[in-house]
Amino acid sequence: MRARLLHSIVKIKLSAVGYQLSVINNNLYPIVAEKIRIDKYLWAIRIYKSRSIATEAIRDGKVKLHGETVKSSALISVGDVVDVLKDGFRFKYKAIQLIDKRVSAALAKPCYEDLTPEEELNKYKSWFVGKGGPERRERGTGRPTKRERREIDGYKENE
Repeated sequence: MRARLLHSIVKIKLSAVGYQLSVINNNLYPIVAEKIRIDKYLWAIRIYKSRSIATEAIRDGKVKLHGETVKSSALISVGDVVDVLKDGFRFKYKAIQLIDKRVSAALAKPCYEDLTPEEELNKYKSWFVGKGGPERRERGTGRPTKRERREIDGYKENE
């Protein structure tokens, strides 16, 4: 009950200031303009860690809007489909809700729909198998010798 009351108060205060809000899965999102820069959107929904990385990917042609390469200043609107080439994998996203502020992953999830083909997702998931963390050596054994290093490298290449 209290959460609903707080949402009501926040809605009233923000609408009085001139903000429009949208409710998705019981969360409040500020409605931004009908269009937003594509680099800012990809950063806000957590596809890229920083806006500069998103801008660089767009400049390198790794991001396409409706199948065409675009500039980072290109505007995206609701319903647009974005193709992203990241780490050698092709992802496809559809914009559901436009946000310009970076939010948590849980809050960002309802703002886009993942249209990535199933075989690409399986390839991406299988790539992570066995990549849990760094290798560990027993305490006190020191650095690996040149011979041990070659054995480790040979083992890693055969995976």
